[in-house]
Amino acid sequence: MNRLILTAAIPALLLGACTTAGAQDVACFDCMGPDNASLVVTLPPPHFPADLSPAGVAAADDHLALEQVDGDAAMAFVARENAAALAALTGDPRYETWRQEAFAILSATDRIPSPSFLGDGIGNFWQDAANPKGVWRRTTLESYRSADPQWEVLLDIGALSAAEGRDWVFKGANCLAPDETRCLVNLSDGGKDAVVVREFDLTTKRFVDGGFTLPEGKHRVSWLDPNTLLVATDFGPGTLTESGYPFIIKTLTRGQSLAQATEVYRGEQGDGGYGVSASVLRDGRGAVLAVLFNRPLDTFSSETVQWLDGRAVKLSLPAKVNVQGAIRDQLIFSVDQAWTQAGETFSAGSLMSAPLAGLRDGQGRADAIFVPGDRQSVEEVAVFDNRVVATVYDNVRGRMMRFLDTRGRGWLKADLEVPDNVAVHLGDSSRATDRQFYSFEGFLTPPTLNLLDMRVGTAGRSEQIASAPARFDASRDVVEQFEATSSDGTKIPYFVVRPRDLVMDGHAPTIMYGYGGFQVSKPPAYIPEMGKLWLENGGVYVNANIRGGGEFGPDWHQAALNENRQLAFDDFAAVARDLEARGITSPRRLGIYGRSNGGVLTSVMVTQHPELINAAVIESPLVDMLRYHELPAGASWIGEYGDPRIPEEAAWIARYSAYQQLRPEMDYPRVYITTNTRDDRVHPGHARKFAARLGDQGHDHLYFEDTAGGHSNDADPVANARRWARHYVYLAQQLMD
Repeated sequence: MNRLILTAAIPALLLGACTTAGAQDVACFDCMGPDNASLVVTLPPPHFPADLSPAGVAAADDHLALEQVDGDAAMAFVARENAAALAALTGDPRYETWRQEAFAILSATDRIPSPSFLGDGIGNFWQDAANPKGVWRRTTLESYRSADPQWEVLLDIGALSAAEGRDWVFKGANCLAPDETRCLVNLSDGGKDAVVVREFDLTTKRFVDGGFTLPEGKHRVSWLDPNTLLVATDFGPGTLTESGYPFIIKTLTRGQSLAQATEVYRGEQGDGGYGVSASVLRDGRGAVLAVLFNRPLDTFSSETVQWLDGRAVKLSLPAKVNVQGAIRDQLIFSVDQAWTQAGETFSAGSLMSAPLAGLRDGQGRADAIFVPGDRQSVEEVAVFDNRVVATVYDNVRGRMMRFLDTRGRGWLKADLEVPDNVAVHLGDSSRATDRQFYSFEGFLTPPTLNLLDMRVGTAGRSEQIASAPARFDASRDVVEQFEATSSDGTKIPYFVVRPRDLVMDGHAPTIMYGYGGFQVSKPPAYIPEMGKLWLENGGVYVNANIRGGGEFGPDWHQAALNENRQLAFDDFAAVARDLEARGITSPRRLGIYGRSNGGVLTSVMVTQHPELINAAVIESPLVDMLRYHELPAGASWIGEYGDPRIPEEAAWIARYSAYQQLRPEMDYPRVYITTNTRDDRVHPGHARKFAARLGDQGHDHLYFEDTAGGHSNDADPVANARRWARHYVYLAQQLMD
């Protein structure tokens, strides 16, 4: 039947534009078929902007007040929504049991203490029931190897918080090589990304009187020598980009204030990305090999500059590059784009080396250390004085390799032994002693920590340090890997963790996780709280390796950038359909989970494909993609999503932006949206506004906003246990009940 539906309110910008397969049409002429007999125009959503300029988008937004982080209207909204969410979730009879089980996992004293080399010993930051704020501590390597390490407390964060009346969260420390007795400690008030920096003396275990101190900010700080720092920070009005990141680097000498620091490098206020930074590359003795400045131009492109004899010399590196370190006069780096140097072209994803002198004049020869295949990617890299260690993923399965520098005769590769079908992670390394911590894990395999000593034998000697105990009963489960076919025919891999005796009739309550952005890979991971609270109760877990991630290298990521973002959403929907086709689950029993960039994914899945799911946990999300650049620190991600201030780019963003695409007539599942008031990476306004508009349109939903913890949710295990219990209670209500 021919249909004609017209409206004068359709933005002219979108007329005649058909959305990508699987997406809801904003305005789509003749999308019924090629016979030209049908004309269909779908009315725009009620709050879709009349024009897509920033002013037009703001004019169509009736919830701008919720962008005021601590505004009266915003906090009143949070209080109302929190009360309703807590009544629905913490009042569930499963909540308290699951909270206790999650807390027991997060605070267990038999966890593997995550090690870092600290001087001639091992450092660790530790949280448990007795120390929920955590303690920074150290021991010897010999003691760390033992069954009962003897720890010396360096800094008690709980005691410091109580003494100073602040909600301090430890965000790591940067210690000066080679002795590492002076450290710059990063402290966050409430878990924000912004930190206060204080100099700490490990010999006295006290903050240094009159030592280096930086006020709260998103600093980029490196030790140049014992009395000098290289600092990029907020130096006053006009010294930050629109994303709130620094574009000026200065030297700060002991005893100076920030106002007295000396400028050594300057980008531009219009730069994108995460702000300029300085890297001081050292050898195993602590000697400086090179000082580099990185100037981001957008989210993924940058200029790399060497600071040499007081001059800033631009290096002839590609714009999309990751500097890994240096060996003598050779820079070690990986390229995220095809790159030609001295007449030779290297493919995107390659791990490279090149003389710094040749990069300064653009004439030097570069060498490929490792070139990944089509279904491979270089994930993590550690650089030593004459070798490089890297983890490589092959069809999302981890491998580990060592490359020996033969001084002009190429790189000698050796595979290091790790189990099959696991993820492999590089931990901390000691260049001074040629040692590397690494671990491996799987969905049903608890982490095992190893120490590689590369001074022994050809490939080094590996020693198992510890194996984490199982946190849930995995004996009934099995892991499988499948592929779904996306809208353009691309095969999308995904993992399924399920009961081995599962009857394939679509009844299994299933959580599907996805991220799909920023070249972040999602390999197999041991998730103890998920195993305990979900798998042990008969649930199924799915990990979808959609485009936008880094599982198959830069090309896999770049396939879903900007105007191609819809492909990531199509990939996720394709996995959902494939799960149903295999009989693993059904829309009634399928829920999705994503956080941060994964919140873009899950909110779009709700608006584009509500028929495929019955639950969505949308955590710390980006949702209003037409205003994300207005909310700190959104403008730093323009290289990933596009710039809504440019009409052409606003058009493709508008087709999926979930906040604008909500419709009152649609049948959405009851979703659970959650975020954090102190999140200074992804603004809480995204989540608040999405929840408010769902409510305005009469859609059932839950919204909860925590008041501490920041984007990383690392404030303490007490809050984290409550968080996971809320997640799984909601998922059980939607998918199991």
